[in-house]
Amino acid sequence: MRIGCLLCSLCFSTMLKASEEALSVDQVVPKNVELAFPNPNNIQADISDFDVLSLVLMSNEEGERWAVVTVENTSTGRRTLTQKHLLGLFANGERRAPLDFKQILNGREIMSLTIGFGESKFPLLGVYSRLD
Repeated sequence: MRIGCLLCSLCFSTMLKASEEALSVDQVVPKNVELAFPNPNNIQADISDFDVLSLVLMSNEEGERWAVVTVENTSTGRRTLTQKHLLGLFANGERRAPLDFKQILNGREIMSLTIGFGESKFPLLGVYSRLD
């Protein structure tokens, strides 16, 4: 009987841990949202041919921030999208590049990617690129 209780306890704690890590959708962000936090250090994404078309922001109880970002390669040629080409804007005005990633997109290709931004006590409000 004791082994059964131990097994049940292990299963329950594993289930709790798994549920803590699950992501919840925070919001779908319309493209035309303008936020005007100061940027005294002029933190910007690298110039690229990638345009952010839409965002779905997600987080979990541990403060991990994620986004499903739909991007378009506006060039006719093949390009590589990396963390240097995007910036996340947080509710405290902080701008932060996403965690390392690399994705190749063909000319004019549109693709949705799930991208992590690490942990923050402040919500992620948006993700943007810089075309020029």
